[in-house]
Amino acid sequence: MNIALIGYGKMGKTIEKILVERNHNIVYASSDLLTGTHQLERADVAIEFTKPEAAVDNILLCAEAGIPVVCGTTGWLNRWDTVCREVEKFRGSLFYASNFSLGVNLFFALNKQLAQLMAQHENYRASMTEIHHIHKKDAPSGTAITLAEGLIANHPKYSSWSLDEHSDALHIQDIREGEVPGTHTVRYTSENDKIEITHEAFSRQGFAKGAVIAAEWLPGKKGVFGMNDLLNL
Repeated sequence: MNIALIGYGKMGKTIEKILVERNHNIVYASSDLLTGTHQLERADVAIEFTKPEAAVDNILLCAEAGIPVVCGTTGWLNRWDTVCREVEKFRGSLFYASNFSLGVNLFFALNKQLAQLMAQHENYRASMTEIHHIHKKDAPSGTAITLAEGLIANHPKYSSWSLDEHSDALHIQDIREGEVPGTHTVRYTSENDKIEITHEAFSRQGFAKGAVIAAEWLPGKKGVFGMNDLLNL
């Protein structure tokens, strides 16, 4: 396939290597923000990993150009409903995931199951920690927010999340250090013990490969999709 690669940072370069290994052609590469639909003319699909302030405009330009887009940029979901309406208006295709790793998406499913189980035990308080490299722009991470939303939907004690550890909401601690690709922990603590589940990424490879697989899957489909659709979870 012909791929437009929007975002040429560390993740973009990792995606590029996998695209080449899987015999795809990169027909356009941009470091940040698209300036017009002409840049997408030769593409079958676009992969977008930029910044929160650029992602929405990039997605909408792809929809306008009739190019399916896979987006892994996080931090813009306050505009999710607007973007979905525009994608549908253009009869476009958007595949969004806060995390494209197969392991993380299995972790999402495990998190929901554990929340259902722990909802029966009021003496445990839930909390979360996410650790990422110092270059990450958004905090908490999109993956942490997805985990929080999954827990909240399955545990009646919590209706929201917060970065404030003194809040009654589900507390998310965000840590930025070194070159950590991503570590997420969900914990339940009582007076007597602690239960934790953790996903630790060893590199960006798992995220990048998942994005490429999503890009191979998306063409020919119309609407808004995510990893649950791809993995039949």
